[in-house]
Amino acid sequence: LPSGSRSSKTFKPKKNIPEGSHQYELLKHAEATLGSGNLRQAVMLPEGEDLNEWIAVNTVDFFNQINMLYGTITEFCSESSCPVMSAGPRYEYHWADGTNIKKPIKCSAPKYIDYLMTWVQDQLDDETLFPSKIGVPFPKNFMSVAKTILKRLFRVYAHIYHQHFDSVMRLQEEAHLNTSFKHFIFFVQ
Repeated sequence: LPSGSRSSKTFKPKKNIPEGSHQYELLKHAEATLGSGNLRQAVMLPEGEDLNEWIAVNTVDFFNQINMLYGTITEFCSESSCPVMSAGPRYEYHWADGTNIKKPIKCSAPKYIDYLMTWVQDQLDDETLFPSKIGVPFPKNFMSVAKTILKRLFRVYAHIYHQHFDSVMRLQEEAHLNTSFKHFIFFVQ
C-alpha cells in the first residue's frame, strides 16, 4: 500500500453462506423476492422458517452489501477527510466493542468502520452466535446480538449518506445505495 493510504482491512472479504445449506436456500429466497421489486415482501419471514435463521441470513447479506458499498468510496473516506465518525454535525459515533475497547473512544470514520467491520466479521464467524449447521440452536441472546450488529451497520449507511453522497453520485451508485438502504430499513422495522 502506498504510504498514507488506509488499511486494506476495512474492506472485509465477503462472508459466504455454504451452497446447498438451508441458509443458502433462504438467501436464494430473499434474492428471488428482492428481484420482484417489492422490498416489503422481500423482508417478510418465509412461511414455516425459523426467525433466527432468517435474521442471521439477512444480517450476513447486509454486512456484505454495506461492505461492498463502503468499499467503493474508501478512497474518499480518510483520516483527514473524516477525522470523526459522524453522520452530520448532530451525530458522532464513538467505538467500543466491550472486549478490547470497553470505554467508547473517539476515532476517525475509516478507523471506526475498520473496527466495526472486523467486530461484525468476528461475530458472524462465531459458530456459537451464528451457527451454520442445521439443528444447532441459536443462543438465547441472538436477537440482542443481531440488533446491535444492525444498529451499528446503520451508522455506516448514515456516514455514507451524510459525508460521501456526492462521491456516490459521481460513481453513479446512488440507485444501488438507495435500494440497499431501503431494503435494510424495511428489514429492521
